[in-house]
Amino acid sequence: MIYFNLSAEIKKIFAPDGILAQKLPGYESRPGQLAMAEAVAQALDDDRPNDVAEQMGRKITVEAETGIGKTLAYLVPGVLSGRKIIISTNTLNLQDQILNKEIPFIKKNIAPDLSALCVKGRRNYLCLYRWKQLFASPQLNLFEKSEDIRALEEWLQETNSGDRAELDWLADNAPLWFEISADSSQCLGGNCPEGEACFLNRLRKKAARAQLLIVNHHLFFSDLALRRFGFAEVLPRYESVIFDEAHHLENIATRYFGVSFSHFQVIDLAGDIDRLARESKGKKIEKISRLARSMAAQADHFVTIFPKKQGRFPLLETLEQIPDRQKEISALKERIISLAGQLEIMAQLNDAWNNMLRRSNELLTNIAATAEEQRNDYVYWFEKRKKTITLSASPIEIATDLQESLYPQVRSIVFTSATLTTGGKFTYFFERLGLDGNTKTLQLPTPFDYPNHTRLYIPENSFPLPAQPGYLRAMQERISAILRLTEGRALLLFTSIKAMEKMHAYLKEEINYPLLMQGTSPRAVLLEQFQKDTHSVLLAVASFWEGVNVPGKTLSCVIIDKLPFEVPSDPVIMARINQIKKQDGNPFFDFQIPRAILTLRQGIGRLMRCATDQGLLVIMDVRLMTRQYGRLFLKSLPASPLIRELAEVDNFMKKQG
Repeated sequence: MIYFNLSAEIKKIFAPDGILAQKLPGYESRPGQLAMAEAVAQALDDDRPNDVAEQMGRKITVEAETGIGKTLAYLVPGVLSGRKIIISTNTLNLQDQILNKEIPFIKKNIAPDLSALCVKGRRNYLCLYRWKQLFASPQLNLFEKSEDIRALEEWLQETNSGDRAELDWLADNAPLWFEISADSSQCLGGNCPEGEACFLNRLRKKAARAQLLIVNHHLFFSDLALRRFGFAEVLPRYESVIFDEAHHLENIATRYFGVSFSHFQVIDLAGDIDRLARESKGKKIEKISRLARSMAAQADHFVTIFPKKQGRFPLLETLEQIPDRQKEISALKERIISLAGQLEIMAQLNDAWNNMLRRSNELLTNIAATAEEQRNDYVYWFEKRKKTITLSASPIEIATDLQESLYPQVRSIVFTSATLTTGGKFTYFFERLGLDGNTKTLQLPTPFDYPNHTRLYIPENSFPLPAQPGYLRAMQERISAILRLTEGRALLLFTSIKAMEKMHAYLKEEINYPLLMQGTSPRAVLLEQFQKDTHSVLLAVASFWEGVNVPGKTLSCVIIDKLPFEVPSDPVIMARINQIKKQDGNPFFDFQIPRAILTLRQGIGRLMRCATDQGLLVIMDVRLMTRQYGRLFLKSLPASPLIRELAEVDNFMKKQG
């Protein structure tokens, strides 16, 4: 059995006098880290039981709060198991940490022969065929910065990966990269003349040889969704999966197990047909170009029949309000069908047109699946942006998809995150991901000294509720007073952009500390400025609730405006709420509260990033104290002593220094 040998080796590595203690500066042996490493090793055990329940793969769910050292706790047993393992994360920061910090350490001190590789989505890699086509076409003149073209030429003489991450000078939204990236919709596959030199083909070969593959959740579920139909992207076969930041899995899997049709896909196809047509001549080419332009024009018109308001909205209800909706859908389908007919003729003459034919057929399938078909287990919604629209059909629940497509296909799966439980239980996480009773669990509380190093401030019970008219001004005044006591050094997290912007405008007139706000600069720049300026204040929403790692006095206070309940009008959230009602459940307690608790725990977790950190946690929502469900939130938070008065805040901050 692998486990007993592996377990003994792990104990030696994580022991107080083990390899980590000897080789890793500042390392402290932690019982929780060893417990997690042993649990992961057991999950990767080759001696599989024979009962039917275990045929769905060994699974373990580990909640490892901040300070446990979970990354090494799963990487070390994963590497030593010898298995082909996928490590899937949600954030680029964690990927970078694994690749640039943990893997080099493991290779140097534990497993010298380890082969590990980061695999990204196709659009991160340059397509040599598209590059050469662009370079040889008049379209090259459209790109004003000829120095970018020259820089790319030089880079292609040096790069082994074709990964755009090596191009730190190229803007994230550069039109040039869009023209030359290896998007799957434009790939010629086996018909590509650059197949042998293709960066993606070379990546696949490397991935097949590597033991450890680091990916993000988007790539993993994109690949998994394609496998259901007999296709694959970049990932080779693997034995086990370790999901870090696993609390994101439901939202991301939902996107890839569904179907979407977008205005952008139509325009993109028309543009690629136009580029390919310019390389050919003849009446048939002229006809196909004309049909592609007609399709694009009809798609532009299709966008205009939807309401102008931007956001995510229910699709079926909206379509019912549109006169002649079926006529408009049919008109767009007819344009695509006419184009596909001509593409079929061209594909018989030239393989290069096969890919265009495949994409046009996919468009037909997807518009029917989103705008015409109706499944009871799907939610239909659309997202309207300034000049484009996307129609989507998403599964209301993904549990069945995971039970059919993932769990039986692998030997073992590890789910881990700092936040997986609500009220101390895994119930919500298990239900949403379709995990059964054989799934083992492990809860590892933070080793940080919250009782002595932190305080949790909640305003007095007479403070206005978030829905009351006086709440905004009362919150602004109270936060301003707290920031004076903390001398800045604070991260303010908001549940809406509007609340953030109003607070920023108010604080500009009230405090003298430097103010930073999400949206005014790139995330990395804001965090760098925040960390450098000890007394600055950073205001943020959304992504800043996670992945912010600022140890030390710069971040001595985290302030959250209110409990982060999601907007129930979001079509996917609404569909899940209705589904729970149909099953005689209580969506508020079974769904909305658990999701809000997990988000709140992530936000609160920004304060304590190392054992010496200390500071103040502030939640400006008295529902924690005045509503019965407030106890569920408090039970899920770290053991910070509760304070209700500003005088107590003042005393605590003075003691911390």
